[in-house]
Amino acid sequence: MEITAKMVKDLRESTGAGPLDCKKALETTGGDLQKAIDWLREKGLSKAAKKLSAGRAMKDGVITTYTHHNKRLGVLVEVNCETDFVARTEQFQTFAHNVALQIANLAPRYVRREDVPADVIEAERAILLRRTIDEGKPEAVAEKIVDGRMNKFYEEICLLEQSFIKDDSKTMQQLLAETVAEIGESVQIGRFARFALGEGAEGDGA
Repeated sequence: MEITAKMVKDLRESTGAGPLDCKKALETTGGDLQKAIDWLREKGLSKAAKKLSAGRAMKDGVITTYTHHNKRLGVLVEVNCETDFVARTEQFQTFAHNVALQIANLAPRYVRREDVPADVIEAERAILLRRTIDEGKPEAVAEKIVDGRMNKFYEEICLLEQSFIKDDSKTMQQLLAETVAEIGESVQIGRFARFALGEGAEGDGA
């Protein structure tokens, strides 16, 4: 099937991908626009995974705030990227807003599980182990059950492991990877703080 300039243009407008990538996607998928979009998305997510693990310098970005309508809850969060150009884009600004909204509603305490202090992990494991043994499980079996329950613990307190509040079919980690794929630059969630009237500030950063 001949890949026309209009087909490439339509795909670029739908995805923001470069012309050569769009042409290759259309050639690979036989000119099917939706399949080409999916192909580019998968390619982008693969690139995103490499960017996320490449240790790239992220010295730009934004500090975003969110205040609940009743003024009794607020969030301050730092989201980093590599360049000020990306920091000004609508996609990056939207992602930063969604991060602040997530923190406001689901109150994570840390960005990722690696940020959780060892004493917090040990204390939670001890509680879960005691509870599991009290349920009548042998200690050897209880240890394995606790491993599974600790994953649930991390999903509750770690931002990147939470389900995205606007689409629970994906985690915040997946949303981050999709954002990196879309903008073509490394992104990370840095420090954050969540303030609620009558409570201490919550949150930690990278």
